[in-house]
Amino acid sequence: MEPKINYQLKLEQILQGLEGTPRLLLHSCCAPCSSYVLEYLSRYFQIMLFYYNPNIDPPAEYARRLAEQERLIAALPAEHPVTLIPGEYDPAVYAEAVRGVEDTPEGGERCRRCIAQRMEEAAKLCRAEGCDWFTTTLTISPHKNAPYINACGAALAQKYGVQFLPSDFKKRGGYQRSIQLSGIYQLYRQDFCGCIYSRREAEQRRIQKADRNSLRRIPSQAVAFPIVLRCPGAEYLHAAEIGGKHGLCSVIQLQGLLGAQIYQA
Repeated sequence: MEPKINYQLKLEQILQGLEGTPRLLLHSCCAPCSSYVLEYLSRYFQIMLFYYNPNIDPPAEYARRLAEQERLIAALPAEHPVTLIPGEYDPAVYAEAVRGVEDTPEGGERCRRCIAQRMEEAAKLCRAEGCDWFTTTLTISPHKNAPYINACGAALAQKYGVQFLPSDFKKRGGYQRSIQLSGIYQLYRQDFCGCIYSRREAEQRRIQKADRNSLRRIPSQAVAFPIVLRCPGAEYLHAAEIGGKHGLCSVIQLQGLLGAQIYQA
């Protein structure tokens, strides 16, 4: 087994050895994730923030997130300058990157390809702009694979002849600080990563939660009866036992749709 790498420690060691104020190309996935990273790294770098996320769906969601990024940069105090470079928004690029793995779960091969594609564009821009380093805000998320992101960055640094800044920004209270800053600046915190597939998964989670809450509101008599979920254009039947002691039912979710109502059959 390979030894576990402390990427946050590696970052701190690099920061301690910096001379002057180097230029950093920072890929950002969204304003909330970039908030702590900007607060932290702007003490050491002049930052070119590269907002590049062709995975985001729909276009209105992309525009909203970009506007929040612009607003945060304007409002957040920074010791050294932060400039914004919006990347090209072309969902077809994302679709091509994940072709054939669209149905893999979040965190799997689809996400790895999406991350690699965005980071490669950041590495290219780092070289084109003559920046000293590049990195990404993605490691701030507890849902993202920091070892994979860092390995991807190291490989791209070698490929394009640039320096990659390792990170695990969620460490040292970084993730919690990003939540605090989101509250301070009243940032829009989305409940899905960005792509159409994560949006569908988030919608399904909301539906399942709504269904569970609806089922808990059924009277708690100690009886057993079929429960019908009536939804627009659909109907599902499942036998559930209502326990008088707990007032809860155990239901296998076959499929949920918004607007479901529950009836005793």
